[in-house]
Amino acid sequence: MPLSKDVVLLITHSGDYFTIDRVAEALASKGVQPFRFNTDQFPVAVQLTAQFDNSKSHYRLEIGTESITTEQVKAVWMRRIWEPDLKELDPQYQKACATESLATLEGFWDSLREAHWVDHLEKINAANNKQLQLRLASEVGLNIPRTLITNKAEAAREFFQQLEGKIVSKLLTHISRSMEYSSFYLYTNKVTEEDLLDAESLRYCPMVFQELIPKEQELRVAYVNGNVFAGALNSSVYNDKSVDWRRPGVNPGSWQHHQLPEELVSRLRNFMGRLGLLFGSFDFILTPSGEYVFLEVNPIGEWGMLEKDLDLPISKAIADTLIS
Repeated sequence: MPLSKDVVLLITHSGDYFTIDRVAEALASKGVQPFRFNTDQFPVAVQLTAQFDNSKSHYRLEIGTESITTEQVKAVWMRRIWEPDLKELDPQYQKACATESLATLEGFWDSLREAHWVDHLEKINAANNKQLQLRLASEVGLNIPRTLITNKAEAAREFFQQLEGKIVSKLLTHISRSMEYSSFYLYTNKVTEEDLLDAESLRYCPMVFQELIPKEQELRVAYVNGNVFAGALNSSVYNDKSVDWRRPGVNPGSWQHHQLPEELVSRLRNFMGRLGLLFGSFDFILTPSGEYVFLEVNPIGEWGMLEKDLDLPISKAIADTLIS
């Protein structure tokens, strides 16, 4: 059964909850029809049909008893894209079928190019470049940690000596697809002299090394179309256990409300304008001396804990941005 009115397409996966539900509720409260698309269920449980002729192209997405066409989609929230769940298929065919399915979705995204995206995939993919982020952050006046990215063992050892051993290591990319535990997720770790004994292995995989910033608080800041919603963690609760509050087994304590200085907010707006993004989840460290240090921005980062624990109206701001 095709939906009879304009819709906002919510692109996510079947394991997503809370944030996706809150945005859908906020849209519905404004009289807008949300349409959820769990990308991991395509192609097994979702049907997508594309037709082309000399005058036009036409796409139809069918989920259960409901369907939409490209023409109905006025806005798109790019929450998550996951690979197809093809476990029921013979393993020898899974990779090829997943590749074809994702290629088909690429065409569907292109058919929605006239819709209002938060945010468009091309901008998200470009903004995920952490080296670009550091450059732009510095250019707009944000404080950043001294950083080395290298596959050269001697360079890592020299950096360690320059900063008197106060450095951490991390990756440029997110191997895990969520904030839930994964054995393939490499968290931010403090580097020791023993670690550097094995630094020659860098020739197989470059790594990021940054100065260890003293923490008073760690901040997660949700940015939505010029508005900022900040939550803070008191790092003394977990600082002796880990340099990464996301690590399994670390209890970071409760989130607290935090007011960012207006000068910092202005720089965030400039930074996001340079990236061309309407949404992003920032990570900052607030030092004991009161300095805000930029770590990174995730263009599709998590913010549900801020709305859930602090009652911040992030989902409403996202809905407003989608229909504006």
